[in-house]
Amino acid sequence: MDFDLSKPQKLLQQSVRDFCQRECPAERVRELMETDTAIDDVLWQGIADQGWIGLHLAEEYDGLGLGLVELAVVAEELGRACVPGPFLSTTWAATLLSLSGSSALAEKHLPQLIEGAGKGTVAFLEEGAGWCLSQPQVTATVSGSQVTLNGKKHLVTDAGVADLMIVAARGEQGLCLVLADPSSDGVTVEATPGIDSTRKLAQVTFADATVPAANILAQGAEAESALKRSRQVGIVVVCAEMVGSSQWMLDTTVEYAKTRKQFDQLIGSFQAIQLKCADMFLQTESSRAAAYYAAWALTEGTEDAERAVSIAKSYCSDAARFVGGTAVQAHGGIGFTWEHGLHLYYKRNKANEFLFGDATYHREQIARLTIDAA
Repeated sequence: MDFDLSKPQKLLQQSVRDFCQRECPAERVRELMETDTAIDDVLWQGIADQGWIGLHLAEEYDGLGLGLVELAVVAEELGRACVPGPFLSTTWAATLLSLSGSSALAEKHLPQLIEGAGKGTVAFLEEGAGWCLSQPQVTATVSGSQVTLNGKKHLVTDAGVADLMIVAARGEQGLCLVLADPSSDGVTVEATPGIDSTRKLAQVTFADATVPAANILAQGAEAESALKRSRQVGIVVVCAEMVGSSQWMLDTTVEYAKTRKQFDQLIGSFQAIQLKCADMFLQTESSRAAAYYAAWALTEGTEDAERAVSIAKSYCSDAARFVGGTAVQAHGGIGFTWEHGLHLYYKRNKANEFLFGDATYHREQIARLTIDAA
């Protein structure tokens, strides 16, 4: 793998950066996070018009047919600007929909998601289950031409604005992926407080909610395979986001050190601050290498792709927490204030740290893969 971006990838990177600076400056981020949805329809449509939602999806579904490295480039810049909205949840849902094996449902719904006409999410987490969801508590009971859903899902991202929701449920053949409408009868969406106000969470309750049996995307081993692959893509997006957030905090800290004075000296001249900035740089660059290698490995289907994804998530999670904490320390008192933007990125990274499993979870995955390969 070439760890330097190609010329087209650099042009894409600059295009996303320019878009974010123009359409979603820091003031707009703060405005949106105070709303109930954290969504600006004009901003969301602008993201869709750029083709970023379906960047990695097949052209037959109106995607661009590019790889996950390009998707990581976009995600890094969106993370660098702390862009609010359902990019992660819709990308995850669209990826899962494309992998499910139901071409009819994919052809019907994917173009809408890619074009920005709809928003999607995946209802996965359950109380006490964590990210190892082999037997969901939510049940999917098939009766004739209908499927009845019962149970609760927790911490569903952007469920309050989603037009479609893919539910991981327990069916007769094990794991069952069902496409549901969050606004339908029997489905209750309740907002849940979260640390990151730029990405809203909700608890979703299914009480005899019925959907057509044709909305079953996949079951059994096929469902497990599609869910696993889509989660790996989601991890790449989250890792790239954390890299972008860490880069913003590093750049901001370095600039602050160049202008802030103590004892009539710039704090950037103090060795303690220099060492902090150097450590932040090391962690950020190492995170970028891990995230982009994971994206490349998944795209190429290498033997170590699954391990690379877990390595990236475990490293980026730890590094993002370190960079955020160090940035706050280097800023001193101003780093703790609401007026400064540091807390926005720190909270985004903290939330991303636990998405798709934290560092401890993925270190366990690495250990299992090592044992299995021995």
